Amino acid sequence: MTMQQIYLAIPLLPLLAAIVVGLFGKQLPRASAHIITILGVGAAFVLSVFVLNDAMSGHVFNEAVYTWLKSGNITLEIGFLIDRLSAMMMVVVTFVSLMVHIYTIGYMHEDKGYARFFSYISLFTFAMLMLVMSNNFMQLFFGWEAVGLVSYLLIGFWFTRPTAIYANLKAFLVNRVGDFGFLLGIGLVLFHFGSLDYAAVFSVAPQMADAQISLIGNSSWSLMTVTCILLFIGAMGKSAQVPLHVWLPDSMEGPTPISALIHAATMVTAGIFMVARMSPLFELSSTALSFVMIIGSITALFMGFLGVIQNDIKRVVAYSTLSQLGYMTVALGASAYSVAIFHLMTHAFFKALLFLGAGSVIMGMHHDQDIRNMGNLKKYMPVTWITSLIGSLALIGTPFLSGFYSKDSIIEAAKFSTISGSGFAYFAVLASVFVTAFYSFRMYFLVFHGSEKWRVVKHDAHHGDDHAHHHGLSPTDDPHEPGWVIKLPLILLAVPSLIIGYFAVEPMLFGEFFKGVIFVDAASHPAMHELTHHWHTIFHSSVGMALHGFMSLPFVLAASGVILAWFFYIKRPDIPAKIQLKFSFIYYILENKYGFDSFNDRVFAAGSRFIGNKLWQIGDVKIIDGGMVNGTANLIGKLSGVMRKLQTGLIYHYAFAMIIGVFLMLTFFTKV
Repeated sequence: MTMQQIYLAIPLLPLLAAIVVGLFGKQLPRASAHIITILGVGAAFVLSVFVLNDAMSGHVFNEAVYTWLKSGNITLEIGFLIDRLSAMMMVVVTFVSLMVHIYTIGYMHEDKGYARFFSYISLFTFAMLMLVMSNNFMQLFFGWEAVGLVSYLLIGFWFTRPTAIYANLKAFLVNRVGDFGFLLGIGLVLFHFGSLDYAAVFSVAPQMADAQISLIGNSSWSLMTVTCILLFIGAMGKSAQVPLHVWLPDSMEGPTPISALIHAATMVTAGIFMVARMSPLFELSSTALSFVMIIGSITALFMGFLGVIQNDIKRVVAYSTLSQLGYMTVALGASAYSVAIFHLMTHAFFKALLFLGAGSVIMGMHHDQDIRNMGNLKKYMPVTWITSLIGSLALIGTPFLSGFYSKDSIIEAAKFSTISGSGFAYFAVLASVFVTAFYSFRMYFLVFHGSEKWRVVKHDAHHGDDHAHHHGLSPTDDPHEPGWVIKLPLILLAVPSLIIGYFAVEPMLFGEFFKGVIFVDAASHPAMHELTHHWHTIFHSSVGMALHGFMSLPFVLAASGVILAWFFYIKRPDIPAKIQLKFSFIYYILENKYGFDSFNDRVFAAGSRFIGNKLWQIGDVKIIDGGMVNGTANLIGKLSGVMRKLQTGLIYHYAFAMIIGVFLMLTFFTKV
């Protein structure tokens, strides 16, 4: 196979598998659904590893493979840009997707929509690969929208549940808001740069740095600032940044495997990848970077607070995803694009691990998701316990684990940044370290340690308690470890969660891994330069950075969060209820998610319904039906009534009318 054929095969194999299983899944044996899709995604993963190895040797592919449309001087093409950034993303996407495919065999084995689910997740993989491999804005937008469409199908997979339908509609509508801004940004690029090809746009961008456009009246706006902010609004929707974050926690209504797929390496990181790819544009606007940083820091801190009060195990991990996406966005705002991508990669592994671990717990607890009904599961689910502990330690940035290297680098980047908002961002990411450690280990201790609270629920089930039966608990079943199709992905994801940061931090951040791929103006945005200087003068190696991490403020904050969680939920479990009672107003604010959902419901949703009703009552009923349709009929009826009176049937009446007509014609139309 030639390299171009390999590039084509990587996205097309999952697509072909999705089509075969989607169209013929009911006719084929049940096992063929996972065999075909796993073979497709597995082959894509192997080929992606080969492509990454080829890209590491310095080879870059940037060509069109198919011309879709020509209009005047504009050519819209399907093309691939394969460099180290896209190759690394391809490996991460296909690996996490492969783990999710294997896990799904166990998680969905009794579901009626077994083949349909495998078809959807394979199609999702195709869409994400098309997005990260694109070399032009048109294909990027295609992948962007395709990912959104398949996520809509996956979130609402259990379409008989009203909550699932509400959640996927919410995700779809919120993403439309972001995508509208994204489309406007692409439109500005096409209008002012005359091309949608990345290379062509990036080569012209420096000449357009000072270009101004008029948006409102005669006011002048920077073209680069407006374009970058509009593109980032697309990222705010896809990567769930405040205020377009509201869809992501509700997306937990979908099956757990897609929670891992959407929240780990794929959909939500599309916005982070896009901004990193657009670094030649964003570097030309400090205003846009400042906007990015402030949005990211608000998301990192305030979404973390919401994780503290969640009792649904999947929602705790979902708010953790929101907070970590905020971290990545802060790194983008600090022009530390490579750090953002590095955290994207490490986060993909440990977050997929945490979600799949949560799914394992849910299965073991007979589909009870409330962490208040759990406890001491380490005794019954040792593999899930160990892997979840590894994921939690990586998430809070424990030295030597993968999350430490990327998370601490983001904190340092915010510290060294000089753009507006960097001071607040540094405070936000630092404070978020403590918050993340607290809510992560609150969940960990409640689930795996302490008293076996599910025994109380089982006792209620034995005596006929409706609440216990609702959670699917049986008075005879203890929690249990699922089979190997569940445990194997957990173990395989735990390995990179432990070691990938240690081996990748130097080449990806301080080596030449992203040389020629990511552009940074070191003179205007010195954070990355300072980070590199720090590495070479203080850390020297991955070991040195980890050892130094034990003496750093983030480690103290993370350790404090873990200790406080242990004290509150193991040593003195009576304290949290007292604090909740004492600070009931704050708890009310957090429980209502700062009022974003109620504001959207009362203003946008209710406002849209009000406008729709008025358009229906006035426009449809009164103007169209009452005026144009019924009004025309009434007018014709009245005219007919008048004309009917003139039709008397008497000849002398008609003769008189003819005489009058001739007289009028002679009077008005005959010239003298």
